Amino acid sequence: MRIVVDVMGGDHGCEVVIEGVKQALQTNARISEIYLVGHEQAIQTALTQCQLRDSRVSVVHASEVLTMQDKPVEGIRRKKDCSILRAVELLKSGKAEALISPGNTGGLVAASTIRLRNLEGVDRVGIATVIPTQENEFVLLDSGANVESRPLHLLHYAVMGSVYSREILGYKKPRVGILSNGTEENKGNDLTLETFKLCKLVDINFIGNVEGHDLFHNRVDVVVCDGFVGNIVLKTIESFAKGLMGWLKTELTKNPIRILGALLAKNALRTIKRRMDPDAYGGAPLLGLNGNVMKAHGSARERAIMNAIRVSTQAIQSQINQVIREEIARANDRVAAAKLSLVPA
Repeated sequence: MRIVVDVMGGDHGCEVVIEGVKQALQTNARISEIYLVGHEQAIQTALTQCQLRDSRVSVVHASEVLTMQDKPVEGIRRKKDCSILRAVELLKSGKAEALISPGNTGGLVAASTIRLRNLEGVDRVGIATVIPTQENEFVLLDSGANVESRPLHLLHYAVMGSVYSREILGYKKPRVGILSNGTEENKGNDLTLETFKLCKLVDINFIGNVEGHDLFHNRVDVVVCDGFVGNIVLKTIESFAKGLMGWLKTELTKNPIRILGALLAKNALRTIKRRMDPDAYGGAPLLGLNGNVMKAHGSARERAIMNAIRVSTQAIQSQINQVIREEIARANDRVAAAKLSLVPA
């Protein structure tokens, strides 16, 4: 398997990304080559610091970096030698089978969409974020690629999210729900109401509408919404998780009795922290592209990069894009047939 990694876009510098690459190479013998894309001198320095000497590593020079401050489309037009574009080009050319980048999200979506194009039948790419709960993980899709969507786009998210949950997370029959303000079929806005009708037509385990309080009670495995709502949900969950752990730490260290209680509950607290750790999932795949692209968090550290590479190899092995293409085609056919049946003879 051949992987390309944009090492320049993270918050902690390329050394952290390359250390994650090193860990991935040590744990996965199926990786045949990894391309590290970025400023060559910085990469060589980081390779020395990380003591990474592996014949499977190749360095691809890119003289520019798309920063978080750059506007996505404008940035990739202006910075034609940025690491994100160079990485996408390696994927497009067939030299690599998957791409990981902790860089500018909008820039990665724009560059990937423009250069790779969407899978046949898919109208919009979506970001699929895996969110852990006490008993399961659910896929939130779209979590930020498109702030405006149409019902057909959300239908495609439902199908793609179902495939990802099944093929990568291992849920045999993922429960798919539309995020709305009530579980009743008549609740929601025009977008969710029309999406509900479409989801009933296709071959997924559609359970109807779900509300915010359903997300963490093992009632749904794929949560469908537009990118505007999805990104707000994602950022709220991330902020709450960090705030809750900080709150617990403050309260459990206020006096000796609480400190003793915290020591007794140490293993349980560690389990919760480990379960909530986003680094375990590596990042969020961009589903619907003609290529495997994984968006790692800008603050991703070594373990997150390692796991992003691991999940990307799973996507390659399962041929997830081929499965998505086939299931999207069947879904589109059913929608077209339903519309045709409504046309008067």
